[in-house]
Amino acid sequence: MSVDVGSVAPDFTLPDQDRHPVTLSAQRGRPVVLAFFPAAFSSVCTKELCTFRDQLARLNSASAQVYGLSVDTFFALKAFHTDQKLSFPLLSDFNKQVIRDYGVFNEDMIGLKGIAKRAVFVLDKDGVVRHREVLDDARNEPDYQKVFDALA
Repeated sequence: MSVDVGSVAPDFTLPDQDRHPVTLSAQRGRPVVLAFFPAAFSSVCTKELCTFRDQLARLNSASAQVYGLSVDTFFALKAFHTDQKLSFPLLSDFNKQVIRDYGVFNEDMIGLKGIAKRAVFVLDKDGVVRHREVLDDARNEPDYQKVFDALA
């Protein structure tokens, strides 16, 4: 399954790094950025999430809520969140349902089976997908300018 621009984003509830449940539909009324990433503490994932952290002022000006999502446990995400001083929640899709629902399930990345592809979805205040970028090569980062443009 794939989530395309113009469709309503599938709802989900996942635990954040502090084990608090986060429900996507509870964010209606504000834009949301969903940043799927393969693995906490990997170099490109760290760079990507730190870029979102460092650009939070631009995201806040659009009243956007950012979430990082991976299949890492909330234990690993807590350590990553703390280590990188991230200022937005990281969500654990340990059971791999959300990455399937969004069409970003990576069957095999250099021997790591069933992790998230690097992908970014921008949702408007009604939960409609306004930007979608799914990268086949996890060594690449998303086009951040397109994320900011979609929020504008």
